[in-house]
Amino acid sequence: MYNQQVNLPLLTNNEIQLFVKREDQIHPFISGNKFRKLKYNLVMAKTQGFDSILTFGGAFSNHIAATAYAGIEQGFKTIGVIRGEELRAKADNVTLAFAKSHGMELDFVDRAQYRKKDLVEFIEGLRRKFGNFYLIPEGGTNELAVRGCEEILEEQDADFDYVCVAVGTGGTISGLINSLKGHQHVLGFPALRGDFLPSEIRKFARSEQWGLINDYHFGGYAKINRELIEFINQFKQDTSIPLDPVYTGKMMYGILDLVKDGYFRSPAKILAIHTGGLQGIQGMNQILKRKNLPLLT
Repeated sequence: MYNQQVNLPLLTNNEIQLFVKREDQIHPFISGNKFRKLKYNLVMAKTQGFDSILTFGGAFSNHIAATAYAGIEQGFKTIGVIRGEELRAKADNVTLAFAKSHGMELDFVDRAQYRKKDLVEFIEGLRRKFGNFYLIPEGGTNELAVRGCEEILEEQDADFDYVCVAVGTGGTISGLINSLKGHQHVLGFPALRGDFLPSEIRKFARSEQWGLINDYHFGGYAKINRELIEFINQFKQDTSIPLDPVYTGKMMYGILDLVKDGYFRSPAKILAIHTGGLQGIQGMNQILKRKNLPLLT
C-alpha cells in the first residue's frame, strides 16, 4: 500500500519525517490488518475443507465485521460469538447489524461465559451447537495471521528508522517485527491496559527490535475523551487522513506527543501503520452523542 506523508509544523521543526502506510485503503470492508490476518486463515480453512468459520468479538469489533464480509466473498458461513448478552436487544449497533446483513450468525454470550472462550470445553460446546468449523481467535491473531502481517512492510520501507503501530492482541506488531531490517525498530501503542502483551508478542516475534509505549490508551480499550476526539478531527482536517478512536487515533496522538517531548533523535524517519478500523466510527458516534460529547467527523 502507498505511504502518505504527514506535513505538520511540529514535524518540520523537529526534523522528523512521518509517513502513514494507508492499509485502511486495502479493501473497502476487510480493512487494514484484518485483511492481512484473515488472508492465510481463509486459505487454510479452504484447504482443510471447512465451509464454516467461527470467531469472537465485542460490540464494535473490526474483526467481526471483516470476517463477515470475507465469508461472503470467499463462500464461507460465518459465526460470531459476541461478548455481552445485552447486545442481542440493541438493534442500533451498526457493526453487528453489518455482520448480520452479510450472513454472519451471531451468538451472544454473557461476559463470564465469554472469558472461557479459550477453554477446550467451551469450544466443544460451540461445535455441538454449530457443527464443525474453522476457528479463528478473537482479534484474528494466530501464526497464520502473523504471517499475513509480515507482508505489510515492503522494500520501499527499508529506509525508515521507526515503524509505529497500534496494538490489540499482538499479531500485527509481531508480523512487523519479523519483517524489519536490521537497523529498524518497532514501537507499539497498546489500546488496552494490562501487562499481558509482551509475552503474547514473544510467542510470535523473532527479534527484540521493539518496544511498547503504554501511555496513550486513554483509560483502556475503546475509552475516549474530548481531547482525543478533538485531536482526531483536527488531524483529519490537517492531513486528510481519517483515524479511528480505538486504535490509530491513540497511536497517532502518541507519536506526535513523543515528537513534542524529543523522544525521537532527529533527523528521523517514521512509518505509522494505519490498521483500518474506520467502520467503528459510526458506532462510537452513537455513544458520544448519548454522552453529549463532540462527534468524530
